[in-house]
Amino acid sequence: MLNKKILLVFFFAFLIRLIALNQSLWLDEAVTAKVVMNYGFTEIVSKFSPTDFHPPLYYLFMKLWTNLFGYSEVALRFPSIIFSLLTGYFIYKIASLFHGSIVKLWPVVFFLFNPLIVYYSQEARMYMMATFLLTISLYYLIKMLLNQKSKIKSQKLDVLFFGISIFFAFWTFYGSVFLIVTMLLYLLFKKQYKSLFVSCCLFLVSLVLISPLLYQQLINSKIALSNVTNWSLVLGKANIKNLLLIPIKFSIGRISFHPKWLYWGIAGVWTGFVLFTIKTVLNKTVFIKTVFYLLIFPLILGFLVSFFTPMLQYFRFLYLIPIVCVLLGFGLSGQAKFNLRGYVLAGGFLMFSLMYLLLPQFHREDWKSLVSNLPKNKPVYMITASSDPVKYYNNNLNIKELRIVDYELNEKQITVIPYTADIYGYDYKKELKEKSYVLNKTTTFRELFFEEWRKP
Repeated sequence: MLNKKILLVFFFAFLIRLIALNQSLWLDEAVTAKVVMNYGFTEIVSKFSPTDFHPPLYYLFMKLWTNLFGYSEVALRFPSIIFSLLTGYFIYKIASLFHGSIVKLWPVVFFLFNPLIVYYSQEARMYMMATFLLTISLYYLIKMLLNQKSKIKSQKLDVLFFGISIFFAFWTFYGSVFLIVTMLLYLLFKKQYKSLFVSCCLFLVSLVLISPLLYQQLINSKIALSNVTNWSLVLGKANIKNLLLIPIKFSIGRISFHPKWLYWGIAGVWTGFVLFTIKTVLNKTVFIKTVFYLLIFPLILGFLVSFFTPMLQYFRFLYLIPIVCVLLGFGLSGQAKFNLRGYVLAGGFLMFSLMYLLLPQFHREDWKSLVSNLPKNKPVYMITASSDPVKYYNNNLNIKELRIVDYELNEKQITVIPYTADIYGYDYKKELKEKSYVLNKTTTFRELFFEEWRKP
């Protein structure tokens, strides 16, 4: 049972997640909205998923959810809030397995108020659902290992729940595979062959069932990468910068501010403090080293794979933050009840979370305001593949393809949203100037802008 102190922590975590929950959807969230609004259950798998880069389970869940609760920003994001709180509960259960060798409250606090977790707790994407499922698998993995050490033979349900959780995690987010493989290899290392066999069978079943879809997605992704000139730059290439961003964003969240020297100074000091707390526990017990292995090895796998398929972005490893929080909890074990380091860590995470929540400049792209300020009854030119946010906020707008080299423009004045034009490698300014247009006005919103071009 959860005590009153833990319940209060969960209640406060829930309340802060309601702050700015109705902020504008950004591009990827608008894709989620488009899917659940325009596709049926079977169409999500047969029509949409082959053109996407993610498995369909999250979209199927969201289709069911939105059928009940609607398509508002709050409704679309609320499942992520629930998954984040449920993940916190399983972190509490993980901490409880160690019977006093870890203070159960701290890992829960560190997770629920972690600034990156708070951010993705308010995002209508699959990352928090995957984090929840993989944290369940971590709980049952650690439980199996502890049962083995205590010579407890009855592990059948633990093995089954472990296998089921990795099955659904893979069907939610392909990036889960790095932690799944890490856990399976550890079962092999610990010679838990029966558990390994059952788990591998369930994972292979999930892989076989989704393989026709995955094959089609791989083909389409290669086509997309060849057609979109700079797409690989936003996927996360294997380099030192992207690798270092993972611990920094895990510690400080999505916020960024100027001057940059101040941001990097604060981010560096705070990340160093978090990493130092983890370092202090690495020589304590075998199980702490096990937890550290579960944190590091998926990053190594992700780094190596990103040499061939770019995906080294920090949010793709969000599911590792529960492991970070457990390690931080171990760093406070055996110390005074009112541990200064624990309060500093919790206070720092909460401060960065509140900076994101309370300061609009740190919120997502403001498509809501941009669309409300677009000229009415006139065509809007943009990369139509990135137009889902515009359609979400006004489906009646006349949106035309920005890559207008094959078009004869007759309008004296046109409105352009150049969003993602650089990713597609399209020099729209050059094309418009060749058609005798000149830039008349730029209207700016948070991380977005649209332009008005006219002929003299």
